[in-house]
Amino acid sequence: MIITSQKGRGNKIHLLIDGEYKITTDAEFWSLNSVADGTDITDEEWEKLVSAVNYRKAFNKCADYLSRRNHSERELVDKVLKSGVDRDSALKAIERFKELGYINDRDFAFEYTEYLINSKRYSLNRVKQELFHKGIAKDIISEAIDGIEADQAQTVVDIINKSYIRKLTEDGGKEKVIAALMRRGFSYSDIKEAFNRLENDE
Repeated sequence: MIITSQKGRGNKIHLLIDGEYKITTDAEFWSLNSVADGTDITDEEWEKLVSAVNYRKAFNKCADYLSRRNHSERELVDKVLKSGVDRDSALKAIERFKELGYINDRDFAFEYTEYLINSKRYSLNRVKQELFHKGIAKDIISEAIDGIEADQAQTVVDIINKSYIRKLTEDGGKEKVIAALMRRGFSYSDIKEAFNRLENDE
């Protein structure tokens, strides 16, 4: 098999075998791992090169996603796979980032819980659901949630006062507010208690 390379757009390098396009890498990788055009390589050598190209792509994808925000392990796996990286390369790259300390589901769970409660104003039940969907283990979810002392009814009162107080004056407004609060994961009993407190305050 004869390997050749062609420069693509930007820093892309296209690799061909016997004149047929096979895979794309980047100029930095190719400068360190290049094979002279016209070299006759074996199947084993080609497979090793392809594996290295795919691992670099997976590693770069992980680095890109993690540079934007923290991710749970499963969330990152899903994103990298959707980008077109093969599973073996994705898992290998993610394992490397775990070794480097950039992926830690426990740290992510505590950080995400704080964000969902303080910024999104979600209920504890909704927080549990969100963490579960991110692939966080049940014991870690319990650890992240159990330390939180939250008066859910008071949280609902605060949300209504901040975001929904005007809507309550509209026709059917109360029903719409209740539906919106239930979508945040609050129980009907907590919502009812919140409305009782608001009425008593008045």
